[in-house]
Amino acid sequence: MSETASAGSTAPAGPAGPATLRADPGAPDSNRWKALVFIALAQLMVVLDATIVNIALPSAQQDLGISDGNRQWVVTAYALAFGGLLLFGGRIADLWGRKRAFVLGLGGFAAASALGGAATNEAMMFGARALQGAFGALLAPAALSLLAVMFTDGKERAKAFGIYGAIAGGGGAVGLILGGFLTEYLDWRWTFFVNIPFAVVAAAGAYFVIREPSGGRNRSPLDIPGVVLSTLGLVALVYGFTRAESEGWSDALTIGMFVASAVLLIAFVLVESRVRAPLLPLRVVTERNRGGVYLSLGLAIIAMFGLFLFLTYYLQIVKGYSPVKTGFAFLPMIAGMVTGSTQIGARLMTRVPPRLLMGPGFLVAAVGMLLLTQLEIGSAYASLLLPGMLLLGLGMGTAFMPAMSLATLGVEPRDSGVASAMVNTSQQVGGAIGTALLNTIAASATTAYVADHIGGAAGPSQQQLVRMQGLVQGYTSAIWFAVGILVAAAVIALVLVNAGRPGDGTMTASSSDPDADALEGAAKDGAAKEEAAAVPVVMH
Repeated sequence: MSETASAGSTAPAGPAGPATLRADPGAPDSNRWKALVFIALAQLMVVLDATIVNIALPSAQQDLGISDGNRQWVVTAYALAFGGLLLFGGRIADLWGRKRAFVLGLGGFAAASALGGAATNEAMMFGARALQGAFGALLAPAALSLLAVMFTDGKERAKAFGIYGAIAGGGGAVGLILGGFLTEYLDWRWTFFVNIPFAVVAAAGAYFVIREPSGGRNRSPLDIPGVVLSTLGLVALVYGFTRAESEGWSDALTIGMFVASAVLLIAFVLVESRVRAPLLPLRVVTERNRGGVYLSLGLAIIAMFGLFLFLTYYLQIVKGYSPVKTGFAFLPMIAGMVTGSTQIGARLMTRVPPRLLMGPGFLVAAVGMLLLTQLEIGSAYASLLLPGMLLLGLGMGTAFMPAMSLATLGVEPRDSGVASAMVNTSQQVGGAIGTALLNTIAASATTAYVADHIGGAAGPSQQQLVRMQGLVQGYTSAIWFAVGILVAAAVIALVLVNAGRPGDGTMTASSSDPDADALEGAAKDGAAKEEAAAVPVVMH
């Protein structure tokens, strides 16, 4: 898993500090670990924002006069912009340079957060959330692709992606804690303003520390039809699942969104197979290891997002926890994820094939979820929720770490941005599916339980007890589905992911892209050929 650059890729270094090229492209960047700090900080900000705003939503809704029917747009506006523009953001990072895209994404995210914190009406809030999503779609793939091109030694890559994986998996739970504190003790507006210092520190550090390896840009013309089709297709898909959660699966517009998404995404694939410089080269997703990672990771996120939702409801509605106490209740899961990523995944990644970390990791997480199917109104935190969340965190952390690394391993540097974007796209779409699908299953189970048992309730207190039992029944029914989804993710990882451990030569740049030679033989201008010949080759 080392990176060697061709002799033709050397370039003079820029001025000290914000230089983007190294004098010796073949040598590791001496600032790569410092760069990791700022990349991780930016990733934490993006992940925190996904949950921190949910805690503040009730207070913001009241202050801004947002109706119950429109409040979902505080979440949906972000999800649509982020999910719809991810592939475009990844391609822009490949075109402009990952460092430039990273810094620009941070600046835009900070400005959008300031706008959201200062919002005086619902239109201003919705616009700010959409802008946050748009700049997040530029920032997220740039961050992951910077890691992919800066950390090429096997052991170092394992450590770096272990840290990144722990943040990607556990940051959402940290957001619950921080959101609870800010909302209870300050004001909901601080859930937006808190992003500004994160972004400023990360952008300043990145500007002075990150030195992007030379020769890895993709300067091909932008695939405009691909941008339009992918953006509209992903927006329709995410909105379809978001609408299904509130309006039901039989709603005409929901069905229309799914049909439109299918048509647009099929057209996108057809266009990408024919254009000279595709937005998403099909070689990135058709290689079985990367395809297996995208699919298994998306399924795991479906299960995980659903569980976050149900445990939050269970702890606050059934057990009566405050937002802050609920956030702290998730700490064992965060500890498990950090341990799984940095102590298990990172240590074993250079010794065993990735599938032997991903498959068992998802299965351990499934066992943790299996424990949580036993939830009852009177379940004790220490005897049931604590071990369940610990196992879930350990399993997810162990699986996420090699998945994040493998998703960009073996890909040509000029494609690292879109390959990274596909990781985020699978997570974003998986989150939308998980929230809508599992919430629908839970609601149906709750309705059926209450309808069957409410007649036997003697008085108001008994009826309230039946409703609470119905809620718990709904949560556990949905968690059973999540267990099955995690098992499916494990099977896919074990069957499709066949890359060997680092150093055994089973995944090289050429073997990972079986159609690369044919694509290189297509008509290209001389400059594109020259650039392709100069890019580094990633070996596994």
